[in-house]
Amino acid sequence: MIFDALPIEGAYAVRLEKREDERGFFARAWCQREFAAHGLAATVVQTNIAGTRRKGTLRGMHYQLASHAEAKLFRCNRGAIYDVMIDLRPDSSTFESWYGITLNAREDRMVYVPEGCAHGYMALADDTEVMYLVSEFYNPDAERGVRWNDPFFAVSWPAVENVIVSDKDGSWPDYAGRGNLPDEEGDR
Repeated sequence: MIFDALPIEGAYAVRLEKREDERGFFARAWCQREFAAHGLAATVVQTNIAGTRRKGTLRGMHYQLASHAEAKLFRCNRGAIYDVMIDLRPDSSTFESWYGITLNAREDRMVYVPEGCAHGYMALADDTEVMYLVSEFYNPDAERGVRWNDPFFAVSWPAVENVIVSDKDGSWPDYAGRGNLPDEEGDR
């Protein structure tokens, strides 16, 4: 695997190193030793798959409180997505910055989202499917979010005719700047 640093501290595009022959190819998509050698979360406790029926469907921007913070390794297996992370770590050099990257099934690229970042994506094609590894078990009581169109972050999403967002993802409160995020369990 080849790790290319992204503009968010601790985030990477991870490219597969294919070994090809007349039969096709082989590549590692996960190696605990390689992730640990880069100082990244090297424990995987869960693998998730999400299918999205319609282009323009947006999922996110989610994060877990610090005691349950998740690192994620995202790959698009079918279709295409615009993947976005927002750095919500006050001690990070890229605090309150966002970054977006297009992932699709044709490219040999994944994205590593570090703990403490809100994360979400928009489907750029009908019948899109993603698979992602997670470093921490999901805890619904620790889930929080940032609204996908919060003016504080001004994420530049791809232009689509109809953005489809769940009621939950569309109703997160305004962020409004430093210190606005809850840091304790039970704060909302």
